[in-house]
Amino acid sequence: MAKSDVKLLGAWTSPFVMRARIALNIKSVDYEYQEENWLVSKSELLLKSNPIHKKVPVLIHADNPICESLIIVQYIDEVWSSGPSILPSDPYDRATSRFWSAYIDDKWFPTMIAFLFAQEEDAKKAAIAQMEEGLVPLEEAFGKCSKGKAFFGGDRIGFLDIAFGCFLGWLRVIEKAGGIELLNETKTPSLLKWAERFSSDTAVKELIPDTDKLAEFGKALPEFGKALQAKMRANN
Repeated sequence: MAKSDVKLLGAWTSPFVMRARIALNIKSVDYEYQEENWLVSKSELLLKSNPIHKKVPVLIHADNPICESLIIVQYIDEVWSSGPSILPSDPYDRATSRFWSAYIDDKWFPTMIAFLFAQEEDAKKAAIAQMEEGLVPLEEAFGKCSKGKAFFGGDRIGFLDIAFGCFLGWLRVIEKAGGIELLNETKTPSLLKWAERFSSDTAVKELIPDTDKLAEFGKALPEFGKALQAKMRANN
């Protein structure tokens, strides 16, 4: 497959873009990457390729756009089937991976967003408490899904590893900002060791953003959120 046949629209700060990039790395797919500055403007290609949500990531394969990060990961797994499998082969294990991935996006990720966009210290403390509480079920899920092996997916990085591991860069930013360890030996010892293995994997290690650089970007998020809310109120 020619490199020009595969293109990814993304943003270096986005954990969801990282999901697609990890999957492409696992499958050893050559691709063209286009950085989008989503805080300032969105390219015509992005708006054309994802007119419903107007956001990254978007995978363009043979001129066909595929949107939404976990859908993209599943698409990559199915199209480049000769590489290592990302989704489990067992139907129950696949369903379990999808369940916990939905839990991460629908239940846990919003607590991370709440911290990053919070302007008051009390709101930040409340978000951290919710994040810590939300990690406990994932610690238990790791024990069941990994079956004693290195990753949620077993011996290799799999679907659930990608779904959760993409957030490790922002997790480090929050830990540094809050002076805490969200992944620790006391409450999440298995996830702590898993995070080290995941971050050092060849498919991942070059993709995790520098913590200080990401933290600098994160400083703009509360003001961005405030401006967005004002814009939404004005349109109502």
